[in-house]
Amino acid sequence: MTIEQELQATIECMVQPGKGILAADESLPTIGKRFQSVGVASTAENRRAYRSLLFTAPDIGEFISGVILFDETLVQKDSDGVLLPEVLQRQGIVPGVKVDKGKVALANAPGDMVTQGLDGLAERLQQYRAQGARFAKWREVYPISADNPTSLGIEANAEMLARYAAVCQGAGIVPIVEPEVLLDGEHSLQRCAEVSEAVLHAVFHALHRHQVVLEWMLLKPSMVLPGKQHAKQADTDEIAQATIKLLRRVVPAAVPSINFLSGGQTPEQATIRLNAINALYPQAPWALSFSYARALQEPVLAAWRGQPANVAAAQRVFQLRAQLNAAARKGQYRIDMELAA
Repeated sequence: MTIEQELQATIECMVQPGKGILAADESLPTIGKRFQSVGVASTAENRRAYRSLLFTAPDIGEFISGVILFDETLVQKDSDGVLLPEVLQRQGIVPGVKVDKGKVALANAPGDMVTQGLDGLAERLQQYRAQGARFAKWREVYPISADNPTSLGIEANAEMLARYAAVCQGAGIVPIVEPEVLLDGEHSLQRCAEVSEAVLHAVFHALHRHQVVLEWMLLKPSMVLPGKQHAKQADTDEIAQATIKLLRRVVPAAVPSINFLSGGQTPEQATIRLNAINALYPQAPWALSFSYARALQEPVLAAWRGQPANVAAAQRVFQLRAQLNAAARKGQYRIDMELAA
């Protein structure tokens, strides 16, 4: 099979009706905070046990088509000694891996950041591929303030995303391109829309410069949302309309799927808003799906709390949230589904 055929096969497995992506790629500091919130120590064994809980949940492959892993998870095993990437494959789920190395301040652009990790990426991808990964993810972040993001920040981050995506495709790995416009701040819905349009415009220009094949990548953007501290919070319809307006302006139809990040929304908000977006634009040229971390996992962690006796209950919670988001992926979610559950 050629690299092109492999990329196409991976895309077809990842972009399926009614399915989305679980982001389980939390770095050690991030998962440490999540575990601390439920009184669990972030040891390698606890991380292995928790992620095994997620991946072995019965029939989860009906709703989840791919999982983004942290690199340590590629070599961890379930309680039966099966490598976790293989556990996913047995569920019909494609394993992927986060490949960026975290963000640092961007020189000469106060308040902006840029992500590291391009050095040695091609070699790391070969190793990850041998360990079962078939796609990768790279995140750039864009804080909104009166001065940010700067034009330098927008261009530098777009360049990094495009260079990463080009290296991935050259290695036969599907890239998820994640430009996250942050929810923190006092900005309005309109300000978020303006920043998001500038960001995505720059990202797709950079992808074009680096000859990234749009049919063999996925986009993981933020929804258009007012800042958490903004005085007037938008309703669901306003968010859906602003998000669709943005995507129609800047995302080429060649992109097979747009998998939104949850980015600080509650599990219910992330589901309700995804549903509204799909209900508003059922004939969209791209799949409109999810790639959620906290919005899928927060209730699961609360149910598990590190106790083996709670595993079955936590798995049922995970199944429920995955099923509700799969319904939202089709515009078929209803609030009474939450109440019934």
